[in-house]
Amino acid sequence: MKLIFATGNENKMREIRQIFGDFGFEIQSMKEAGVDLDIVEDGTSFQENALIKARAVHEATGALVLADDSGLEIDALGREPGIYSARYMGEDTSYDIKNANLIDRVKDVPEDRRGARFVCAVAAVLPDGRSLVQTGIMEGRVAYETAGENGFGYDPLFFLPQYGKTSAELSPEEKNAISHRGQALRMMKIALEAML
Repeated sequence: MKLIFATGNENKMREIRQIFGDFGFEIQSMKEAGVDLDIVEDGTSFQENALIKARAVHEATGALVLADDSGLEIDALGREPGIYSARYMGEDTSYDIKNANLIDRVKDVPEDRRGARFVCAVAAVLPDGRSLVQTGIMEGRVAYETAGENGFGYDPLFFLPQYGKTSAELSPEEKNAISHRGQALRMMKIALEAML
């Protein structure tokens, strides 16, 4: 039995393999499953975009497919970059530049209004076509400067007050225990175990 995760991102594949390692399915990325699709994510929420991806890969394979859509919401910026997190300032713009831009845009925002969260929706489409979505949220703040080498994307600007450091300063084990994607994947695993 195959479980295809609709991504080519190795960081995401590492996380799903850690969480679903004992699930009893062979876990493959789209590339490993031989799926090459250009999927247009035109939903208006993380949940819709995750389902669009999962359905597209399911239609091509008939397999159990998981897909995620995630991003950063910054309260002081009207929840930007939100569902456009990956495309913010252009898909080819480095995250060093994106992070510096966001930090600059909130430089005058007081501490109590620097709230932000990572949101991750994980969608599943089962071989019989049934679907479900689980959403994980990790609350934090926008840091005053980037810090840390362990994360990717917006992790270096995402400050976690309870740890006194950014998401990129956490060990992979610490991050997986609390991350938005880790939460959503664990909830999805429990839901799938009840359905399969």
